[in-house]
Amino acid sequence: MPVTHTRPTLILGSSSRYRKELLSRLQLPFQVMSPDIDETARPGEAPDLTALRLAAEKAAAIAARMPGALVIGSDQVAALDGEHIGKPGTHADALRQLQKMRGRRVVFHTALCLWDSRKSAQDGAAQLENVQTFVTFRDLPDAELDAYLRIEQPYDCAGSAKNEGLGIAIIEKIESTDPTALTGLPLIALTGMLRRAGVAFFAE
Repeated sequence: MPVTHTRPTLILGSSSRYRKELLSRLQLPFQVMSPDIDETARPGEAPDLTALRLAAEKAAAIAARMPGALVIGSDQVAALDGEHIGKPGTHADALRQLQKMRGRRVVFHTALCLWDSRKSAQDGAAQLENVQTFVTFRDLPDAELDAYLRIEQPYDCAGSAKNEGLGIAIIEKIESTDPTALTGLPLIALTGMLRRAGVAFFAE
């Protein structure tokens, strides 16, 4: 009889609807779980290291509860002049962010971790990568920035940059090796990780 290989359960460790929509593109069955971790940056921690640490912590937190699963953790931190730019939460904070970033080139660190809980941490359970996206913002007046925010309300997006919506109109240029990274889940990097974990995308 032929040997049947069972695909491990795939879990997206995120409550983000943007990441859920992106992962759906791969047409793989998956579950969604919230990692429920403290996402505060540590004092003096560089933005890229914050993103990498949180992506790994999100994946590890769920992997500990779901033995045998493949868990995806991701985190995004925007940075300008080496300083963190987080999710604004409010209209006033979002406007201040955009005022600071207009006419400037901002780097978005989108860290990705695939945790294979079939392995131990010592045996290389975690694959980890940071995909950088450089975004140059248009030098727009306050009235246009305010109008954009009131229409799009991107208060849950790092740097208030919702590029998949009207936010594309406040952006002058995007530079990245992965067009999905800025939205929050780098699919090119993820498909490579999944392949290395033994996941097949196309039936033979």
